[in-house]
Amino acid sequence: MTPDRRDQAVRAAVEQGLLGGDTEPVVALLDIAGIRAGAASLRTAFQQVTDAPVLHAFAVKAAPLVGVLRLLGREGLGAEVASPGELALARAAGIAPDRIVLDSPAKTPGELRAALDLGIAVNADNAQEIDRIETLIGALADGTAPAAPMGLRVNAQIGAGTIGALSTATATSKFGVGLRDERARDWVVRTFLDRPWLTRLHTHSGSQGLPLELMAAGVRTVYELAEEINAAAGRQQVDTLDIGGGLPVNFATDEETPRFADYAQVLDREVPGLFDGRYGLVTEFGRALTAKHGMVLARVEYAKRTGGRPIALTHAGAQVATRTVYAPGAWPVRIAAYDDKGHARTGPDVVQDIAGPACFAGDLLAEARGLPLLEQGDVVAALDTGAYYFTSHYAYNSLVRPAVYGFREEADGGGIAFTLVRDAQTMEEIVAESGGAHPDALL
Repeated sequence: MTPDRRDQAVRAAVEQGLLGGDTEPVVALLDIAGIRAGAASLRTAFQQVTDAPVLHAFAVKAAPLVGVLRLLGREGLGAEVASPGELALARAAGIAPDRIVLDSPAKTPGELRAALDLGIAVNADNAQEIDRIETLIGALADGTAPAAPMGLRVNAQIGAGTIGALSTATATSKFGVGLRDERARDWVVRTFLDRPWLTRLHTHSGSQGLPLELMAAGVRTVYELAEEINAAAGRQQVDTLDIGGGLPVNFATDEETPRFADYAQVLDREVPGLFDGRYGLVTEFGRALTAKHGMVLARVEYAKRTGGRPIALTHAGAQVATRTVYAPGAWPVRIAAYDDKGHARTGPDVVQDIAGPACFAGDLLAEARGLPLLEQGDVVAALDTGAYYFTSHYAYNSLVRPAVYGFREEADGGGIAFTLVRDAQTMEEIVAESGGAHPDALL
């Protein structure tokens, strides 16, 4: 999202009343054209290096909104789901079962049965899940192999990036079968040879904080494992490699780096044979497709000064920026300042805090941040928040989920038009979710 486009959207949101008064002190915006462009760049990046079939399955957890999934579906993407709820969202968005991949590390028998019935691809996490799937397959009416592709997730154990919580290929990561564990690799090969219905391998080394070369090392490990299995089988039993996602996002500037094309080129260089057409591919990018195309707007309810430092008290905090509030060192967000009309604020930078509405001291979007001095009634924009922020609400203090709008430029040059993606949560919904129908349950 360019600064000019961002400024136009903020001004239009204020002018059109999306943000204002007592009822809408915080709102979230998604750049429709930006999301479309991101999907197009992903498709093009892989088309330039391979003619093999590639399913780009968007990681639903990054932006669990039906409208986003529908938009990406129209752009040729599928969905990677990790829970029954995410599967329900993908289905509601019209994503076809053969374009959905189920990756949850803790699948119940019911989830697995539903996936088998629908024809959804499954990546098993461990030996016990392989046994569970095998039991379900045996219970099929004709005892044949499932119609849906079945795979196994492996952990290449290549090490962590700069954010440990998002590094999924450490020695003790909870995901998949650790290939460097004693006798694990032999077990994987034997498991495939004994089960011809296993045709996929999956790996995902992590997301934010991993260099592209480390991600490629994980892919190289699973590619070499596929080659070993196929050689032992005397045929191409493994026909598809699910290489995960996790492309890092630049949260420091407006520049969209690294690019999908950068990663595809690193893979082409570091994993010879990956793109020669023998393997179908699945990707699972999430944050990189939507993060730079979303922002949260919030009114400054009060502007005060404490201990000599200005503090802008806003309505955007832990409920829409949970990771930033609890781990600001790993997840800082950029803040843009606007006046009460939605025009970009100018003037010298003043060190100030941008605080949220939650009732604890650490509820800060930014601490000691240099910005033009904010005043009561101004608007702050938390940038690059189109993934894992307002789409994944944190219900602290029973704060309402904000409305989400997509925006686009009018075809006739008439300015910015908004379309509702998700309604703002109502007080009635908050009460209902908190057991309002059962007030006497504990009496």
